[in-house]
Amino acid sequence: MALAHSKAEYYTHTHLPPHQNYVVLTPYYPPFNRNRCRIFCTVLLILLAATVFFLWPCNPDVKIMRFKLNRVHVHTFPRVAVDISIFVTVKVRNTDVYSMDYAFLDVGVGYRGKRLGHVRSESGHVTSRGSSYVDAVLEFDGVELLSDVVFLLEDLAKGTVPFDTVTEIKGHLGVYILQVPLMAKVSCEVLVNTVNQTIAHQNCYAGNFSMEIDHDPIHAYNGLLSSNCTINDEFECRTRCHGARRFNGCL
Repeated sequence: MALAHSKAEYYTHTHLPPHQNYVVLTPYYPPFNRNRCRIFCTVLLILLAATVFFLWPCNPDVKIMRFKLNRVHVHTFPRVAVDISIFVTVKVRNTDVYSMDYAFLDVGVGYRGKRLGHVRSESGHVTSRGSSYVDAVLEFDGVELLSDVVFLLEDLAKGTVPFDTVTEIKGHLGVYILQVPLMAKVSCEVLVNTVNQTIAHQNCYAGNFSMEIDHDPIHAYNGLLSSNCTINDEFECRTRCHGARRFNGCL
């Protein structure tokens, strides 16, 4: 009888290697790609700044195109006063890429820092990059210039008369679905040549002026002849002031 022999199996345990330090390597980008990314970002910022610069709303340009003395009459009875009739053409240029709607355009006229009067147009529309011309006739009867009458006579004799004008426009720009409010005020020193009825010299600047405009309703003015002014259209505003004593009755 044979005996069964069992075979013993022996396992040897191998030792685990000690902990190793792992180093994570980031992807390597060639210097050319980095420079290209920087150039792209710089160009993008420049284009963005240029877009904001060109699309940013600006105030319109306002300029006196024509200033004509239709009539100047000095009378001494019953008091020393002057009757003046002035024809003024104002150009409003929209420099933006948006259309412009203005609620009013106010033109004030003064002589040697003293206000003679002003006239206001009604609302109008100017297309983008377009221009609009506004004609106004201002007639002042019985204006007491007191001591300035002598200077006025001297200026008329020399053939050049200096006037001060303040033009104010208020409205809004149509920026897509938004309406951006705007208000521009331009003061000009206009030297009028009475011989050929042209503007000999004009110096305009934006900002406040000593001759302020009163925006209260003026009952002495007649109504405007037109209520709309589109591009390349002209309308005439007529007004008449009687007995304007000390520049308070004719505003």
